[in-house]
Amino acid sequence: MEELIANVTIPGPDHAAGERARRRWNAIAKPIGSLGVLEDDVIQIAELIGSEHVDISQRCAVVLCADNGVVAQGVTQCGQEVTAAVAHNVAQGVSSLCMMCAPLHIDCLAVDMGMAVRLDEPSIIDLHVADGTNDITLGPAMTREQAVTAIKGGMDLVASLKRQGYGLVVTGEMGIGNTTTSAAMACAFTGIAPEKLVGRGSGLSDEGLARKVRVIEQALSVNKPQADDPIDVLRTVGGFDIAGLVGLFLGGAVHRVPMVVDGAISTVAAYCAWRLRPECRRAMFPSHLSTEPAAAVLMECMGMQAVIKANMHLGEGTGAACLVPLLDMALSLYENGVSFDDCGIEPYEVRP
Repeated sequence: MEELIANVTIPGPDHAAGERARRRWNAIAKPIGSLGVLEDDVIQIAELIGSEHVDISQRCAVVLCADNGVVAQGVTQCGQEVTAAVAHNVAQGVSSLCMMCAPLHIDCLAVDMGMAVRLDEPSIIDLHVADGTNDITLGPAMTREQAVTAIKGGMDLVASLKRQGYGLVVTGEMGIGNTTTSAAMACAFTGIAPEKLVGRGSGLSDEGLARKVRVIEQALSVNKPQADDPIDVLRTVGGFDIAGLVGLFLGGAVHRVPMVVDGAISTVAAYCAWRLRPECRRAMFPSHLSTEPAAAVLMECMGMQAVIKANMHLGEGTGAACLVPLLDMALSLYENGVSFDDCGIEPYEVRP
């Protein structure tokens, strides 16, 4: 199965479609490039899907839920039962993400990637790999086979979502302890010391933050993740939610579906996917800059630019959802804006 990830075909960008989208933007009666990253995003989507006719009206938010054994080390303010509680709320349509997505007509889907508490919720998508990961301070979070299984599950999920007609996927996650696992992965990939990349998560005190740094230092020392092997980093100090997200980003590139990157956990997964297959970067659309330090570092590594800087750290994919109305507004102008010819204005020159 690991060979599938390495050898799966990722279509190249359709530069002709991107150029048609660029000409369409430049014909609208406004200063050229004046919507900045939003114009770039529409062009990137056109190149990804192979058409300048960009339609993201049918979209969903996918919340990958999993538990992390490292919570036994006191790195969080709450226990694993919260993962199941939030997954239930997403399935019932009453979570924070669901409330924010409702006016945007974004369908919210909960996915069990590896929760410690199994829920009898028919609407929860079952990609369960195991009942949570192992404590990374004692050894690897998961086996290599489990990591690849979770990645493959994420890739297959994108294929299913595309068959259902979704043209945009907001990536989210829920897993108590996953700011610890994601920070550990970021440290392993970059070689940057934990005290510089570890954040407070959902609001740790100074004492709690110091404990979290020590836990990550121990996890890195015990597991010695190999930075040049993304799956090794994932299996030693990651989580099933992150592994599933890696699969989503790879699947987005394979199936030409735009994937909106959320905060720190989503960004770490995007980075891991990028390290596995750099071509998948074209399917990624960053949304906001998380308050977790690792997010900015890894975004810079991938050449990403966050559109929103609002000090958000709610999780579930809420930050990613905030990009969608901005894209809607940009596409309204893209589709309906009057041209220079229509309003008798001399066109702006395209500067080289």
